[in-house]
Amino acid sequence: MTADLFDPASAAIVIVTYNRSHLLQGLLTSIRTMDPKPGRVVIIDNASSDDTTEVVESFRADLGTEIVYRRLETNTGGSGGFSEGMRTAYELGSEWIWMMDDDVEVLPDGLARMGHWSERFKSIQGRRYDYDGSEFYWQYRIAERMGIPIPFAPSGFDGTGFKEMNSGCFEGMFIHRSIVKEIGLPDPRFFIYWDDQLYGWLASRKTTAVIVDEFVLRRTREIVQWDLGIRHLNASSNAYRYYIMRNRAFIKHYYRANGVYNPVLFGAGTTLTFFKELIRLVFVERTVRGTSNLFRGLRDGGKIGRDRSWRPMAPLEG
Repeated sequence: MTADLFDPASAAIVIVTYNRSHLLQGLLTSIRTMDPKPGRVVIIDNASSDDTTEVVESFRADLGTEIVYRRLETNTGGSGGFSEGMRTAYELGSEWIWMMDDDVEVLPDGLARMGHWSERFKSIQGRRYDYDGSEFYWQYRIAERMGIPIPFAPSGFDGTGFKEMNSGCFEGMFIHRSIVKEIGLPDPRFFIYWDDQLYGWLASRKTTAVIVDEFVLRRTREIVQWDLGIRHLNASSNAYRYYIMRNRAFIKHYYRANGVYNPVLFGAGTTLTFFKELIRLVFVERTVRGTSNLFRGLRDGGKIGRDRSWRPMAPLEG
């Protein structure tokens, strides 16, 4: 088999959405104009209270591919949504699962560009344009023992057209079912934050994971940012501040299970994360309110980290 024989029908796009029907409509419109299209589109609705259901139904007749719509009874966060979406696509037999939030659009030849690499790699990340049309920089490598992104990993590509990564982002992760089978589903307990980085790290331990020099997505939501040149520091929220600290405990458990946990280095990573969030508050959001959520996250994470009965997600069996 060669990359030219990649079957688009073997792929599923998985979308997680919550109360952003206008953004979802833009994404589905972009999928309608794709060539080629995936075999199905799986939409996980995190109990939206807007007109998301009506928007989805309006695309059934002319999207050009099958829509599988799941409306959850409660909001499970991005983590829970992507876990359910991947489970659904996997159980439907999809060979390739392409994850994305509702605040992107797919470029018309995006699936063909990803499929071009499908013979060589099984965990692939494409590139994205930012809201303003500029190239979006994503931190594709982490300092493993510290469990944090390397903020200024080289952004340029050489003639190979790819770079190895040890992270992941659910805004565009393209992953083969064989890797999902080995590492299991994304962990819904994260709710939000760190879940995709960890999942990409787990994938990189099973296969050569890469980011490729192919623009396949465009972000459609403008976010307040602090421009640092090669990258941006985005505005956050109290919920994000809480989960970014609490969920460090989940990463700790996964590291312990995989034999890479170093308490000193991981603790340093947690400290740097805390101060990065303080910088985000001061320079992006122009406030110091919200620090209590960082401390609450640390407190609750400490309890989780000491729970020796906690177990990572299990591999899938068949």
